[in-house]
Amino acid sequence: MRVRVFYHDKCFDGACSASLFTRFYRECIAPGAGSAVEYEYHGLVHRAGALFNESDFTGDENAIVDFKYSSSPKITWWFDHHLSAFLSPADHENFLACQRDPECAGRKFFDPTYVSCTSYLAHIAATRFGFDTAPVADLIYWANIVDGALYESPEAAVEMAAPAMKLTLIIEATQDPEFIPRLIPLLTELPLAEVLEQPFVASLLPPLLEQHQKAIALIRERADYRDGTIFFDISDHLLEGFNKFIPYYLYPQATYSIGLSKSSFRTKVAVGSNPWTKAKPEEMVNLAQVCERYGGGGHARVGAISFPPDRGDEAREASRVIVAELRAKNPFPGQ
Repeated sequence: MRVRVFYHDKCFDGACSASLFTRFYRECIAPGAGSAVEYEYHGLVHRAGALFNESDFTGDENAIVDFKYSSSPKITWWFDHHLSAFLSPADHENFLACQRDPECAGRKFFDPTYVSCTSYLAHIAATRFGFDTAPVADLIYWANIVDGALYESPEAAVEMAAPAMKLTLIIEATQDPEFIPRLIPLLTELPLAEVLEQPFVASLLPPLLEQHQKAIALIRERADYRDGTIFFDISDHLLEGFNKFIPYYLYPQATYSIGLSKSSFRTKVAVGSNPWTKAKPEEMVNLAQVCERYGGGGHARVGAISFPPDRGDEAREASRVIVAELRAKNPFPGQ
């Protein structure tokens, strides 16, 4: 039997969710099956155009975790916590219809109030299926910290002393398509510090830490901070990822940041808010709704928009409009 797990690629919470789903399935859905069940992992990324390839759903079971909803009848499990979980009203209607079918509703779950998909999946697995979350409590804790930006300070987020932060750096930067699928099973089998010590993981860290320092210097050079909002365009540098807390490390007084960057498969507009801002929640702009206007999405406090790599002008114009909008809504006028 083949279980294919589709997860949010290049994302710590996505990898943790995939690992937790595997352990949950092995212990609660197919206990005692052992090697008779084969688990495969397939990363999904937000990009312009179609997000899913129906021909990839080849498992006896096909699960999506920490990613948008697919109405494909081949998808047998789904867990997500993003406000922008549905690509279209038709997908949302398909999910609502599923919830009226007890069998389907018992396998597809959505709740945007959860900080991480890992913690949501753990809750459902424990309360609906009797899954023991105690052995994976540390993983759940760090998934919440990383995905919810619950760091005690910008320094903690950018200086990355904890093993989970170093793993996040590697996961977000890797270009090896085999790396994260190889990593996923270990996340619920070993402490994170021991995962980081595995030779195929540890060898990747030194050059990435050096690249991280270069990203800090580049964003410091390019950042334009005005009216509570930071904007930086580093799209002339091919970066597959960078630490999204760098802007607030450099400008702790900022409320929002917009970063324009380019990778091998997209031009990305990253729209975020400072996790340490003193602005009142009711004064904050819902960034998921801002990004949805351009086909993107995310959470209320952080989102992103993906454009094809050759449509940088459109991405730059979207950035300009969003920057102007957020600066006009600065909760701290004069700052």
